[in-house]
Amino acid sequence: MNFDLSEEQRLLKDSAWRYGADHGDLTAWRARVERGEGYDAASWRRMADLGWLALTVPEDDGGLGAGPFETMVVAEAFGRYLMLEPFVSACVIAPVLLSAATDEVRARLLSGLVEGGVVVSLADAEPTSRFELNRITTRAEVVDGGYRLSGEKSHALDGGVADWFIVPARTAGADDDEAGVSLFLAPAKTEGLTVVRSRAMDNRHNASLKLDGVVVPAENLIGGLGEGFGLLRKAVDHGLVARLAEAVGAMDAVHEMTLEYLKTRKQFGQTLGSFQALQHRAVDMAIACEEARSMMYLATIALSDDAAGRRKVISAAKARIGQTSLYVGRQAVQLHGGVGFTEELAVAHYLKRLIMIDMAFGNADHHRAALVECLKPGAVAA
Repeated sequence: MNFDLSEEQRLLKDSAWRYGADHGDLTAWRARVERGEGYDAASWRRMADLGWLALTVPEDDGGLGAGPFETMVVAEAFGRYLMLEPFVSACVIAPVLLSAATDEVRARLLSGLVEGGVVVSLADAEPTSRFELNRITTRAEVVDGGYRLSGEKSHALDGGVADWFIVPARTAGADDDEAGVSLFLAPAKTEGLTVVRSRAMDNRHNASLKLDGVVVPAENLIGGLGEGFGLLRKAVDHGLVARLAEAVGAMDAVHEMTLEYLKTRKQFGQTLGSFQALQHRAVDMAIACEEARSMMYLATIALSDDAAGRRKVISAAKARIGQTSLYVGRQAVQLHGGVGFTEELAVAHYLKRLIMIDMAFGNADHHRAALVECLKPGAVAA
């Protein structure tokens, strides 16, 4: 199978890497983190000018209508340069979900996404969901002119900087049914909604939500009533694969840093890279990076499959990249020695990012179990 990028995709990748190299200074990054900034607003506007925020937005809605491979090359740059901007949540997941919104909602929010003026976050998890996307206890009931939402959401990626939330809520069925799930838009500043902001170990500003009778108008329903789970799964799959691309970018970066360190750091009068045992470990890291890249390509291609085929491949990719990414990150820290654990060195921050990516939308163990279920005779993936 040919994995070569097209000329346009190569140009996009080169542009993203140049941008990261020009604006990815670790000292400035640490200064923003210490100031408590969720992301660099000026950088976000520059990304909008470059067209990155419009990549997945349909052309009819003012975007570029690009495909998964364009998303992949940009997301890889985000991982390579530890960018904190909410690209995956606002520009990968949200456009997939908003594709089923009303014309008025799409016109208002998608134009804001493209221009960099609006951040939309999916509240994807609940306190008892344990990575199971269909386990939803938040409830929505019909009221005059709209819906009333009540419940809790334990995680919303980049929710700490979001202007709007997409909230999956149950309008029918048992707590773990896939049928009966509906999707609602709720502004971050609305009566009854408590946003508890938090900073993850990789310095992303996430949030948990408490919905105490939050009333949203009828036009804030995305898609059909009780028919939102398929769209939710599709959007999460797109976001998951983009996060895998971030992991591959981070793995390549930390591997290159480690090779450079082994070539220059001396011990007992010799460079560390001259010791055969450390050479073997560096080679194992390189192999792990290539394995992850191959699985990332496979998962990106699978996004065009039906739900069953897509889930099988994506779970396999998430499980394997979870293993290889943590291996590379931990080896990098170990090979740098004690300095590898310090805040001043980049490798520790890359390991934290890789840990959080492994946890996103289900860790490696969860997806190994999901893959086993997909491979059982007669299994049907949602």
